[in-house]
Amino acid sequence: MKKAIAITGPSNSGKTTLITKIIQKLKNKYKIAVIKHDPKDKAIFDNPKKDSGNFFDAGANVAVLSPTRTTLFKHSPSTLKEVIDLFGDFNLLLVEGLKNWELPRIGVFRGEIDLDYIPYLQAVAIDDSINKESLYNLDVTILNLNDIDQIISYILTHAKDLDGNNI
Repeated sequence: MKKAIAITGPSNSGKTTLITKIIQKLKNKYKIAVIKHDPKDKAIFDNPKKDSGNFFDAGANVAVLSPTRTTLFKHSPSTLKEVIDLFGDFNLLLVEGLKNWELPRIGVFRGEIDLDYIPYLQAVAIDDSINKESLYNLDVTILNLNDIDQIISYILTHAKDLDGNNI
């Protein structure tokens, strides 16, 4: 089984917290991979004063291999298929953001729903700060953001099957 689903929502809505809870709950049963979108190019994963940071700053693509992990720094974007191929063996891919990738998508909202997200969503995960009645006219499944088992059940049922599919 290789499945993928995206988690989308405004900044500080709880996307990372939700994904972390999903990982913690499923890590003993599934091999999980995560792709996080960094639209403002703010992420830094290496110490700039170390060799790999210097190589990258000099203009090279860099792979750092250790006994327990592989880290890749590239000066170009990657396609979904390229990243999936890099991950190798996994069962569940969780994508944070990237609303343009064609994956089933759960929107995470607190306080208010940003209606600009709705055309991209199949479900919304909300807490008690959102009035559920305001969602009844929308064609989305409503999930309880605080019910991780409900969200996982939705994911395992609705995630896109990647086995044999071209991405």
